[in-house]
Amino acid sequence: MQAIILAAGMGKRLGEYTRNNTKCMVRVNGETLIDRMLTQLAQHHLSRVVIVVGYEGEKLRKHIGNRYDDCLNIEFVENPVYDRTNNIYSLALAKEKMQEDDTLLLESDLIFDGELLNLILEDTRPNLALVAKYQTWMDGTMVRIDDDCNIVNFVPKKAFKYADVAHYYKTVNIYKFSRAFSTQKYVPFLEAYCKALGNNEYYEQVLRVITFLDAQELKALPIGTRHWYEIDDAQDLDIAETIFAEGEEKWKKFMQRYGGYWRFPGMLDYCYLVNPYFPSPRMLDEMRANFNTLLTEYPSGMGVNSLLAGKCFGIKKEYVVPGNGAAELIKSVMEHLEGKLGVTYPTFEEYPNRLPKERLEIFHPATDFAYTADDLMEHFAQHPVSTLLLVNPDNPSGNFIPRTDIVRLAEWTAERGMHFIVDESFVDFSEGYEHNSLLSDAFLEKYPHVAVMKSISKSFGVPGLRLGILASADPMIAAVKRDVAIWNLNSFAEFFMQIFNKYTAEYAVACEKFLKERRRFAAALAEVPLLRVLPSQANYFLCEVLPPATSHGLAVELLQKHDILIKDCSTKKGFDGRNFVRLAIRDRKDNERLVEALKEFN
Repeated sequence: MQAIILAAGMGKRLGEYTRNNTKCMVRVNGETLIDRMLTQLAQHHLSRVVIVVGYEGEKLRKHIGNRYDDCLNIEFVENPVYDRTNNIYSLALAKEKMQEDDTLLLESDLIFDGELLNLILEDTRPNLALVAKYQTWMDGTMVRIDDDCNIVNFVPKKAFKYADVAHYYKTVNIYKFSRAFSTQKYVPFLEAYCKALGNNEYYEQVLRVITFLDAQELKALPIGTRHWYEIDDAQDLDIAETIFAEGEEKWKKFMQRYGGYWRFPGMLDYCYLVNPYFPSPRMLDEMRANFNTLLTEYPSGMGVNSLLAGKCFGIKKEYVVPGNGAAELIKSVMEHLEGKLGVTYPTFEEYPNRLPKERLEIFHPATDFAYTADDLMEHFAQHPVSTLLLVNPDNPSGNFIPRTDIVRLAEWTAERGMHFIVDESFVDFSEGYEHNSLLSDAFLEKYPHVAVMKSISKSFGVPGLRLGILASADPMIAAVKRDVAIWNLNSFAEFFMQIFNKYTAEYAVACEKFLKERRRFAAALAEVPLLRVLPSQANYFLCEVLPPATSHGLAVELLQKHDILIKDCSTKKGFDGRNFVRLAIRDRKDNERLVEALKEFN
């Protein structure tokens, strides 16, 4: 078995990374693609490795030098017209070598788990293409396969249909061809194809022609969840560096992204906190049906969107301001505050991080981060503040204060001339949620010093819309409206608020499903020996990681071994380095996968 690596291309889309080097000289986490690939190939006792070079080929030759002489027999083929041809011509230049041995064909801009080479080489079938189930990041040649893993069609870009993506696989650009297949099928068709259509084509097109013969000689080998990436541009490089980092470094790279984890489809995100059962399929269908209009039309301004937000929650438009996520509104509110802010640690740090330390009065609950309204009143009576902040349920503890006690706090703060901010972003996850919200004209008018914040992303499962609201009868609302841009919402967020009231019954069903799953998940987590699970009225559990395990060690291992991302709380304020993690609550299938992974930890 020999390997042929196509490495002649210029890689223009990588910009500065390939200005003076070919693509395979790009470094991922400090190692060049070509060195990683040659090191992987060296483990398989190949007869030789043939590298087709072109752009900056001499630099590549010098880089490789004789460093692999003890484990690989490396030969080079030159493509002198790399700037006017495509990979079909590069492969054609190596056609004689293809006919001398069984061939492993690879493209040099790939990074992949070494396990993929074991997978293809250990399979007894002579002619194979590694394929991966279609994901949104993939570009280029797609295939369709039958139940026997025969490749029944190669789908070029022009024939690609998004309606068919459920049936598509992407070629990983790692192939195995027998010498007989190369000699009798591939090379003859390659020569004919180049003669008929020229040299500015792709070698996959030849495989597509061969599939039309219905000989079913080329099989597909799905790679499952094994990692690979094709690096064509700077974003590909960024993602590849995250996927293929190891241990602590991988953890850091994911934490620095602050979301966008949909770019990593195989990963389970247990950090970000959303409703797993809403929006309903019917609501999503309505959003899709209006996609073109929403994408191509301007959204409304603040006046209309305030009306829509008020309609959603049954409050006057004068009392509500919608935001581009709650974060936009938190920033504005905190800038308008005067004096000291009373805050409970640990909590959601977006609020206190907006103020200098000297303007914070911090309350630390005595046991397991649990506290009551009476605890708050006792502490802040002795340590007066201008504004009291309450996240209810709190994040990350899940501590919950009932509505009747929130009303007591509203009375108490009013008597002392304090402002009172209640963030109820997670209140719809609490038992009896339908009676726990403060969002009503009657409450806001009776307690105008109270401001209620709600992140719609979390309760309603739409974080991509970046939508939140602030409600109060305080004149501060008008000041916040002046702060934010008049067009601070996009059309999709606006439309969501417009249609939400049609789906309130379905939302109630989703909330009940969530409550049921939280109870089941709590019982399952309680059976994990390394965790002590604290009670929660939110869509997450705060769990103590018991010695000798550590919260950070657990987080790193779950990501490295299981592609599961959890929140290590040990560095958050209020934990003082104690070993706690926060686990979001997803649907039953995902939660079972997490529990199994937790039980494997050692």
